[in-house]
Amino acid sequence: MSTAEPHRPVAAIAWMLLTGFFFILVTALVKYMGPRLPAAEAAFLRYAMGLIFILPVLGSLRAAHLNKRQWSLFGLRGFLHALGVILWFYSMTRIPIAEVTAMNYLAPIYVTIGAAVFLGEKLATRRIVAVLMGLLGAAIILRPGFREVSTGHLAMLAAAVVFAGSYLLAKIMADEVRPAVVVAMLSIFVTLGLAPFAVPVWIMPTGQELLILMAVACFATAGHYTMTLAFAAAPVTVTQPVTFLQLVWATALGAVFFAEPVDIWVVLGGFVILSSVTFITWREAMLKREITPNSNATKV
Repeated sequence: MSTAEPHRPVAAIAWMLLTGFFFILVTALVKYMGPRLPAAEAAFLRYAMGLIFILPVLGSLRAAHLNKRQWSLFGLRGFLHALGVILWFYSMTRIPIAEVTAMNYLAPIYVTIGAAVFLGEKLATRRIVAVLMGLLGAAIILRPGFREVSTGHLAMLAAAVVFAGSYLLAKIMADEVRPAVVVAMLSIFVTLGLAPFAVPVWIMPTGQELLILMAVACFATAGHYTMTLAFAAAPVTVTQPVTFLQLVWATALGAVFFAEPVDIWVVLGGFVILSSVTFITWREAMLKREITPNSNATKV
């Protein structure tokens, strides 16, 4: 969380709104492409084509002089993130956009739990209540026993868990190497991690599918860049609530372009989850911690 320029909240909110727009374009393009390409192959192509964006930081990679432990942790992070991306692509083509977006907010909840279990972070009573509220929000969305919980929902629940593991490792590595190196190593290792999953199910992509995935890579990169600009302009506590608009846009997008019915329970559940994440983020800001990532961070 950056607090370099907390006096620019309007600029931060504007950048975050643009971030949400880019990420919604990512979800719309993947949804439009449909399930013809296997999820692992589509994810591999997206990351392979996105490697072009790390060319400017190759010098930083050569100068990093990573040790064996750091290589291992980057490799583990790449595997976890690769698995999460496969699950995300699978979910996006099988359940409504609004449900993927709402359940995407769960990752910071799992990060908070993981930080307590693996990094020794203390969970005060208020943070425990916030975590429980986040899980309640997931239950409101899924409503087990009242609606069908499909494989797409289960995949998205699992994606949030493995993404959380990825960001816990990112926190560890960010304390040791430059941020540009962390991002570049993620791109490289995710591409390598996706390859073994993609090859066995490979089918020839069409020219349109390649163009769509290239656009996904461009918009995802642009979204992460504008999100960084937002963090530079104001603390995450300012930008976090703005991410709820992504759920509003996702619901509208699904209804208008993909004929997906508006489910008020999904919106309510997403609001409950994001409220708990916002509270956790605010508490960590007060304690000067930097464990919980912004909800946008789980995007591909």
